[in-house]
Amino acid sequence: MKVIAINGSSRKKWNTATLLEKALEGAVSEGAETEIIHLYDLNFKGCTSCFACKLKNGESYRKCAMEDDLTPVLEKLTDADAVILGSPIYLGNSTGEMRSFMERYIFPFLVYKLIKKIKS
Repeated sequence: MKVIAINGSSRKKWNTATLLEKALEGAVSEGAETEIIHLYDLNFKGCTSCFACKLKNGESYRKCAMEDDLTPVLEKLTDADAVILGSPIYLGNSTGEMRSFMERYIFPFLVYKLIKKIKS
């Protein structure tokens, strides 16, 4: 089993990182292979809404087409059995790095489709 933790804090040794490390220690105790990735070590941007990930039969279908430091991380996550996200809360939300990461990680899997209303 492969477990990857994503640290959305700029501090590699403070509370968020400590909690992620403890979670990974638990995974290791159950035989998992683990890794922690610190987003603030990477140079990347959030989703630019290019929609390349939405083009069926396209080269980037269901994966982010942008190429930067986040690209190999997103590739690693495709083989992970579990992903743990950790972020401090700033102004009532996760950090900007974590939000940008989540846009790139999740957007390729979102589907735009009409939902039929049920007549009552």
